[in-house]
Amino acid sequence: MADIFNNLPDEARDKLHKKSQPDWTAPMLATLTNERFSKEDWIYERKLDGERCLAFKNGKAISLMSRNKKKKNHQYPEIEEALKDQEHDFIIDGEIVAFDGDVTSFSKLQPRMHSSDPDLDVEVFYYVFDIIYLNGHDLSKIGLKHRKALLKEAVSFDHKNLRYTTHRNKEGEKFLKEACSKGWEGLIAKDGNSKYKHDRSKKWLKFKCENQQELVICGYTPPGGSRSHFGALVVGYYDDGKLKHAGKVGTGYDEETLKSLHDKMKPLEQDKPPFDDEDPDYKKATWLKPKLVGEFRFTEWTDDNKLRHPSFLGLRDDKKAKDVKKEEPEL
Repeated sequence: MADIFNNLPDEARDKLHKKSQPDWTAPMLATLTNERFSKEDWIYERKLDGERCLAFKNGKAISLMSRNKKKKNHQYPEIEEALKDQEHDFIIDGEIVAFDGDVTSFSKLQPRMHSSDPDLDVEVFYYVFDIIYLNGHDLSKIGLKHRKALLKEAVSFDHKNLRYTTHRNKEGEKFLKEACSKGWEGLIAKDGNSKYKHDRSKKWLKFKCENQQELVICGYTPPGGSRSHFGALVVGYYDDGKLKHAGKVGTGYDEETLKSLHDKMKPLEQDKPPFDDEDPDYKKATWLKPKLVGEFRFTEWTDDNKLRHPSFLGLRDDKKAKDVKKEEPEL
C-alpha cells in the first residue's frame, strides 16, 4: 500500500477500497438545524459563503466542478494552476471564495462565477475541507477525521490561493458565538466519524448566524424614482413540484447588477405569473419563465411564507430552479 496511507490506523486502512462510486461529482451536503451543541466526536468548521467546488486531479489534468456539474476551470485559472503540480492524484472537496475585508462575500465572487471573461482582479481562494479519492483508492468509507488527516498529508497548501479548512474539535456553541460576532455566515458541524455520502446528510449540519438561501427569480417590478432597469425581483420556491410565491426583493443591487440582471431576464419574459399557488398583485410586473436562481439574505419567514427584509446577494448557476425549496431546519 502506498506510503501515504501508512499513518492511518488499522480500522481506517481496512476501509480503503478501489470500487468506483456511482457519481463522484455529487458532493456531500449539510442539513440546516436549529440545534446548537458541543459533541466530543464532532468537528466545527467555518461556513464559507462562496461556490462549492470538487477538484479532480489525474496526472497534470485538473477539472474543477461546481455542485451542478459545470466545469469551472475557465473561471478560476489560478486554482487549476495551484493543483496541477501536486504530487498525488485525488478528488478533493471545498469552497471557492472571495473576501470583503475579513468576511467571505458571495456578492464579491459574482464577477468570477458567471462571466465568460472573468474579472481576474477579483482574488479568489479555494478552501479545501475533504478528500474522497487518493491514488486509486476510494476514501468515502473512512471517517472524516482520518480523511482530513490524509488531506493535509496528500495536498500541499503552499500556493497562496489554496487553503486548508481548519476546524475545532469542541466548543461548538462558543465557536458559533465567535463566528457570528465576526460577521461570518455560521458554522458547519460535522460528525468526525462520518463517511462521505454523495447526497444531503444529517452527519453534516449547518449552524447559521443569519437566514440565507436560494430562490427562483419569477418576475420583476418596474423601476421607480432614479432607479434603472427594474424595481424589485419577485421570487419563489418549489414545494412538492409546485412553484410558490415568496415575496419581492428590492434591495442589494448596484447599477451594474441592475443592468446585468435585466439583460439576463429579458429573454425569459412571459405573459402570466409562473406561480402555482397565487397570482401576486404587482402593478405592471414583468413575469419570467422560472429559470434563474438567486441567493438572498433575509431576517425571517412570515406566517404566510414570505420573506421579511430580504436583500439580493447574487446569481447562482450551480443549482437548477426545480431543485430550489424552502430551507427549513430538520432537527
